[in-house]
Amino acid sequence: MDDSGPRQGRSVFVGLVGTSQVLGLASVILTGVWMGHYRGGFAWDGSAQEFNLHPLCMVLGLVFLHGDAILVYRVFRNEAKRNVKLLHGIIHLLALIFSIIGFVAVFDFHRQAKIPDMYSLHSWCGMATLILFCLQWVMGLLFFLFPIASSWLRASYLPVHVFCGLVLLVMSIGTSLLGITEKLLFSIMPTYSQFAPEGVLANVLGLLLVCFGVLLGYLITREEYRRPPNPEEESLSVHFKTLTEGGSPSSP
Repeated sequence: MDDSGPRQGRSVFVGLVGTSQVLGLASVILTGVWMGHYRGGFAWDGSAQEFNLHPLCMVLGLVFLHGDAILVYRVFRNEAKRNVKLLHGIIHLLALIFSIIGFVAVFDFHRQAKIPDMYSLHSWCGMATLILFCLQWVMGLLFFLFPIASSWLRASYLPVHVFCGLVLLVMSIGTSLLGITEKLLFSIMPTYSQFAPEGVLANVLGLLLVCFGVLLGYLITREEYRRPPNPEEESLSVHFKTLTEGGSPSSP
């Protein structure tokens, strides 16, 4: 039997996943170069160097790690579901930790510099994203990793959880783009329109983030890359159908 089709599909998948990782890592590295080379480096002393941790931690946590946490269900779709759940939760936890560090850094810098908090659209979107991300992680922990809910409730919440994860990735990237623009306008407003190197680098960073999000969205939503059904999922599905439609587990 000719299996060139599945092999070609697998090669395309591996190439797309590899490209997504290159884009994600390049975004994190470029953020570090921007803050390290053009903005004076990093510190934890209430100075502008402490602020520089904010964009780095947010891109690393809420964009790159968050995206990879979602992607594990595609990359390891044939592995034991319990192990994939655990990896999904751990990566999300790391993303949450980095994000909180980033938020603390910017608020500490604002307090030291006596700059008002939470007045810009970027800050509103960022706070909303972080709060929803925390809620999403806690709900996932309770429903799926250490399930305290019944099977039918987990089955009904699963599509919501998946949808919210993708929405949060979009929100994270959108908020990052707002932050990039805001930082450039605050820092290099007089030379931004003259294609200053810092401005060009930051614009390229924004494009990389968009490409990362688009590619992940493609990988996540393609039917052929979804996790194949397994006994655990089928049992959840049958149980949910039994409770909602009044059938019996043995019904066709």
